[in-house]
Amino acid sequence: MNIDGKTTAEKLRERIAKAVTLLKSDHKIEPALAVVLVGEDPASQVYVRNKVRQTGEVGMGSFEYRMLANTTQDQLLERIEKLNNDPVIHGILIQLPLPSHMDEKAIIEAIAPEKDVDGFHAVNSGRLMNGEDGALVPCTPQGCVILAKQYLGDDLSGKHAVVIGRSNIVGKPVAMLLLAENCTVSIAHSRTIDLPQLCREADIIIAAVGRPEMVLGDWVKPGATVIDVGINRIQGGDGNSKLVGDVNYQQVSPIAGAITPVPGGVGPMTIACLLRNTVIAACQQNNLEVVPV
Repeated sequence: MNIDGKTTAEKLRERIAKAVTLLKSDHKIEPALAVVLVGEDPASQVYVRNKVRQTGEVGMGSFEYRMLANTTQDQLLERIEKLNNDPVIHGILIQLPLPSHMDEKAIIEAIAPEKDVDGFHAVNSGRLMNGEDGALVPCTPQGCVILAKQYLGDDLSGKHAVVIGRSNIVGKPVAMLLLAENCTVSIAHSRTIDLPQLCREADIIIAAVGRPEMVLGDWVKPGATVIDVGINRIQGGDGNSKLVGDVNYQQVSPIAGAITPVPGGVGPMTIACLLRNTVIAACQQNNLEVVPV
């Protein structure tokens, strides 16, 4: 079966909208997200436009800041500092990638951890690693776990999960989330010996390496749940480009118990989880019990 990320994201946004309404009516708090885009990367412009639109649709405050590609790092840091100190803003997102003359790590670390709704700050990474309350968790990994539960149910205890990819954005944090769900987790990477055999032992496969259609049908145990994080544009047989994941969907879908398609799988969940983090951040910054979302 296909795991429908679009429908799941819509339902999550509905819950977020209800939480926003509750915060406004009961506490006079409007959760607000600030998105900063540096430069004119076409893909980034689309992402930012979607984030701003969906933020408004759930009733949140939405603030967009566009800066020129030749903006200096100090100028961007100055903008971040103003947003850190603005009580109206609960979440700050710096759209990546940044221009090459900027130090991405330094920019991320400049964001106040309590407003880091991307979940990339070292403080939030450390809290996630330590299993502490209050961590803002990266959005795509959140979406992966939510989608896995769509098929497997809320209790993932004892499942063997293989995470292909060890990035700080997806691989490592999704491994930590799955450990918190009492899965047995293997993190695979470019030096893993006999990756296909490791994948055949998995109940859950999370593919996040950015290699088109790498995971093949004979890598997958019958009935396994496959979450495909990859978004790769390749040339199709008709000469036109198309989007594919890190999993060979045609080969794997007849074997897997459930699989996320590309597009329409993990992608829609990422923005929904960003909005969820903004609600959580607004509650935490106002010393409120987090509204269930």
